[in-house]
Amino acid sequence: MRVYFLSYKPAILKLNGLFVGGIDLFERHIELDLNDSVLAEIVPGENLQPVNFFINERLLFEPPDFMDVYLMENEALIYIREYGNKGVNIKVAAQTRFCGNLVTVFAQGGAYISVEGAEYSLYPLPAKFLNARFEEQTISGMPVLAIWSGNSLLILSDSGKVIFRNDVERADFGSTLDVCVSFETCTAAKAECSYYYDGSKLVLETSRTIETRPPEKNILHFAFFESVLACGDFSAYLDNDLKSKAASLKSYLGEFVSVTVPTEKFYAEHGDIRAAGLVYPKAKNLFEVKYFAVELSGDKISNIFPVE
Repeated sequence: MRVYFLSYKPAILKLNGLFVGGIDLFERHIELDLNDSVLAEIVPGENLQPVNFFINERLLFEPPDFMDVYLMENEALIYIREYGNKGVNIKVAAQTRFCGNLVTVFAQGGAYISVEGAEYSLYPLPAKFLNARFEEQTISGMPVLAIWSGNSLLILSDSGKVIFRNDVERADFGSTLDVCVSFETCTAAKAECSYYYDGSKLVLETSRTIETRPPEKNILHFAFFESVLACGDFSAYLDNDLKSKAASLKSYLGEFVSVTVPTEKFYAEHGDIRAAGLVYPKAKNLFEVKYFAVELSGDKISNIFPVE
């Protein structure tokens, strides 16, 4: 089986104790026999903890918490998305009091936020929140605590529960929470969403997706699948015959969560077709990639089919 390796931080890869090479956010692969149960060790820099695991059949069904595994046609991709920090001492990054709660962002082998009040809550966070800043705001007349780190926003209720967490281009607080979320898509799409707050959760009231630039023809099929995922006006990509079936396309394609480019091996086996990989959750930290292709009539999609 061809196994790809990705790491959110630059690291080196060892297999059965032998140095293989460096890995990062650029896909690198190696051919392995899962029956050999190869021991992999991935060592990052920045004084982070290395990770190690056996590459075998079990890994493709029960990935450990620090990685995501993507299953493709006789291929697998292993993405290391977090490393522990070697420092075990608690380091407080930011702290405030809010509605009778003591809210603390701290590091101890990783980044966390704790809320101590009538109840106690503890949530893991991305490391970038160690540069957090606090803002007391209101939504629908009720107090909330906004915690910012760059364009990442986390919102706590007055009882210390997380009611929102996402990267946003902007956020406006008031009678509703209005956010603009950017997507990394071919059309640089943005979603403008408005939420009402009922005191325990945010309720989506309105949402619209805007595609800010047209896609080039050679990537039109990627733009189409991304538009379906982002709830954009994907019917604009379809010819008249297929447009009448647009309402049923979401159920036809299923609940995919991202769109990816097919691998080199896929094109070697199937030819240079207009295909995209749709990523479906399969289990915790485990995803399956299914390939769908399109046919064009002029500059519109006339057929959509799974690649077997």
